[in-house]
Amino acid sequence: MVCGGAGSLGIVLLSAAGLFVCLREEGLYRTFVFHSHRPARSMENNIQLVRNIIPPLTQEKHKGQDGKIGIIGGCTEYTGAPYFSAISALKLGADLSHVFCTKEAAPVIKSYSPELIVHPVLDSPNAVEEVEKWLPALQTIVVGPGLGRDDSLLQNAKGIIEKSKLKRLPIVIDADGLWLIAQEPSIIQGYSKAILTPNVVEFGRLHKAVLKSSVDVADHHDTLLKLSRAMGNLTIVQKGQRDLISDGDTVLECSHEGSSRRCGGQGDLLSGSLGVLANWAFIAGKEKTNGLNPSLVAAFGACVLTRQCNNQAFQKYGRSMTTSDMVAEIGTAFNKLFETN
Repeated sequence: MVCGGAGSLGIVLLSAAGLFVCLREEGLYRTFVFHSHRPARSMENNIQLVRNIIPPLTQEKHKGQDGKIGIIGGCTEYTGAPYFSAISALKLGADLSHVFCTKEAAPVIKSYSPELIVHPVLDSPNAVEEVEKWLPALQTIVVGPGLGRDDSLLQNAKGIIEKSKLKRLPIVIDADGLWLIAQEPSIIQGYSKAILTPNVVEFGRLHKAVLKSSVDVADHHDTLLKLSRAMGNLTIVQKGQRDLISDGDTVLECSHEGSSRRCGGQGDLLSGSLGVLANWAFIAGKEKTNGLNPSLVAAFGACVLTRQCNNQAFQKYGRSMTTSDMVAEIGTAFNKLFETN
């Protein structure tokens, strides 16, 4: 698929589904049936849609109404990733953040912060049942931060995903959760409330597993559309120099300024914040997203927030910036992007 410059019509495609055109503008690239016209949106318009889904802070609310997030991950080798994901969810505005990790990882993760609720169950023989008990108390799960590739942990994660699908929870899958999906795409295929967040290597692995071919580097938008469609139109966030987000019908592009610093852990900040935003977006519904898939709006919000945190932390610390510095910027970044018109 080829498009012209901003605001121009590109190649017209004819398929069994009907007549399609390609429209590109800053921040959006969309294929759509010709009779269902929707205007393209700019970066600022996309940010406004994120503002629309953010619940107001009121005195009438009780604990838990603004988000209860579950992070599935954390093992002996990797304790920082689930912490960054869970604490980012809290900093963004979730009320409660749970981490379901292995027994050895639990004391370490607990030592990072008293804010987190830590469950040392992920490597237990009945891990799936232990996590399932908590699913009615959660509104989103994030699978993968610090999960590792131990086969027993991956199988437990698979079982937790299946139970979460039955509850119709939004599911964000990152890191080694994506490794699991690449081995068995059917685990998540066709689940409309799933959001995958691959980097360039993880995207290539998924593309190979699902489409049986290498990534077409000449057309990232069309490649992303094809993979999302092949996965049953679930939402995919292709992280990179520009973040591309698609549900198989629409591609949003986030090119908000970040920095050239690529310290480990930034993806965990994104996955945790996305867990919160996905909950808010699905509660708000398409009335607040101007008809756009709520997953797309949530993913765009997480991408732009992560980039803003990266930019602010880099301005302060430069080359020595770490993800902890970015986490400290979440509050001011959120306010600048979403609470200041």
